[in-house]
Amino acid sequence: MTQKNNYKLSNKKLMALGGRFDLDSLSESISVNESKMTEPHFWDDQRSAQGLIDETNDLKKKFDDFHKLTTDLDDVNVLLELLMDDPDDEMWTEFEEKLAKLQENLQAYRLAQLLNGQYDKNNAILEIHPGAGGTESQDWGSMLLRMYTRWSEKHHFAVETVDYQPGDVAGINSVTLLIKGHNAYGYLRSEKGVHRLVRLSPFDSAGRRHTSFASVDVLPELDDSVDIEINPADLRVDVYRASGAGGQHVNKTSSAVRITHEPTGIVVASQAQRSQLQNRQTAMNMLKAKLYELEESKKAKEKAALEGVQLDIGWGSQIRSYVFHPYSMVKDHRTNQETANVQGVMDGDLDPFIDAYLQFQLGKENPD
Repeated sequence: MTQKNNYKLSNKKLMALGGRFDLDSLSESISVNESKMTEPHFWDDQRSAQGLIDETNDLKKKFDDFHKLTTDLDDVNVLLELLMDDPDDEMWTEFEEKLAKLQENLQAYRLAQLLNGQYDKNNAILEIHPGAGGTESQDWGSMLLRMYTRWSEKHHFAVETVDYQPGDVAGINSVTLLIKGHNAYGYLRSEKGVHRLVRLSPFDSAGRRHTSFASVDVLPELDDSVDIEINPADLRVDVYRASGAGGQHVNKTSSAVRITHEPTGIVVASQAQRSQLQNRQTAMNMLKAKLYELEESKKAKEKAALEGVQLDIGWGSQIRSYVFHPYSMVKDHRTNQETANVQGVMDGDLDPFIDAYLQFQLGKENPD
């Protein structure tokens, strides 16, 4: 019985996940934190207080989600036992539906447990920049925009278009998204790098095969607990009218804001908000994230130089190929994860690639 074997496999995976942490210890940590929250001077340091609250909520979610999985597994087990005693078509259908949902939730939980980076739980700032190639690469950029939007919707993440620059004929010249949801950055950091498309071009009258590139950058949205010193004298601020898809103006006033950090050349822009003040704040938050990433990158390179380690160049490297012709394949060059279901990937089915990347990173951090 295939489904019975699937059940046994799900049970084995769940028990393996449960062994990753001590539930009693987890419960004790929650109790200790909640006790601290009742202390008279808890809110004297608001930043520290909020940090403890966020930590406690994360612990509670981990605890509650695991218990929900064990409860669901028990329900499936009861149905399986009943089916063994008295096979019933309606009950069999219910068993298959509950097992499928359990496996889906188990995969999501398993992925979440791999997200233990400092900012993995944060919202994500995702930028798409088409490479050289004009309309062809700009259309590829819009395809990636759709892919990440679909993926976000499947995970119930909110997607806010912070900045949108339409392509000359089709597609996009650039786009910046703010993807809001727990662990959004942790999942999407796997997408940082260059994405390559091979297909028969719809813009080529001769129907020839074209190769296009687009770079994707992913940053965590940072809160006020992260101190990044920015000298106002180093900034050039430009304002302009916001535009939407197709190039139409969506605001009659110059509410969009572009900020250039002159010492580094970093440029950020926001046109999502109605007011210039709000867009300036959003752009400053993005600049803060980029400057933080730049500083962390410098530290990593210095550490690698001291240790004699050759770092992968994440931003400039080709991480994934999407081949539409002469065959169908999407392949990640870091993990060798691949699939022939190109359309599924373009519809947002990215979890197998994200899972493989997180496992790959876990193996690099904890070699045998």
